[in-house]
Amino acid sequence: MPGTVLTEELQIGHGGGSGGGAGDSRGGDGSGRGGDAAPAVPLRAYYTAVWLALAAIIMFFMALVSALIVRKGIGGDWRQIALPRILWLNTLVLVASSFTLERARRAFSRDEAAQFRLWWSATTALGLAFLAGQYAAWRQLAAAGVYVATNPSSSFFYLLTAAHAAHLLGGITALLYVLLRGWAHLRRRSGIAAEVTGVYWHFMDGLWVFLLLVLQMGR
Repeated sequence: MPGTVLTEELQIGHGGGSGGGAGDSRGGDGSGRGGDAAPAVPLRAYYTAVWLALAAIIMFFMALVSALIVRKGIGGDWRQIALPRILWLNTLVLVASSFTLERARRAFSRDEAAQFRLWWSATTALGLAFLAGQYAAWRQLAAAGVYVATNPSSSFFYLLTAAHAAHLLGGITALLYVLLRGWAHLRRRSGIAAEVTGVYWHFMDGLWVFLLLVLQMGR
């Protein structure tokens, strides 16, 4: 899954550089053995990995949206469903998480560890709140008798929202990875993990807004 690939990519180069003294930020592995350590991965490699992951995600969701449009047009069994109102609240929560993430990134650039962790934690909490809100939306539909197999419209609703939630969960895993790293480690790696996680998170935010519009127009 692309979300999982992202968190694996974040850990490449975690061990350090190819040698050198204590003053080299790409020094040994911390055990005095620097000569046989793998060289640090270039910054561009991380960005290449995350953009490839995002390209795969785009193709995946565009295929689902295309299938929704075609299925709605060819069958007479398409029945509109009322979207749970909590989806709009969930959207506000996710958009707010992008703002808190940017506050965290600015704090990182100013070397403010406490502020960075505060805003990064807020982003993670908002992400979890969004997932909880999506679960509440599914429960509301189920209580109204609308399930995956009720009609094609409800099938695509559950499919799109669940697929997005799964990818967002990968982003939350990346947020937690950054949050649990030591400040010195984050600074030594120039905030690479925070940067690529931010790119992925903003993409997930924009993707959800797009999907919500598709669901609203495709009811």
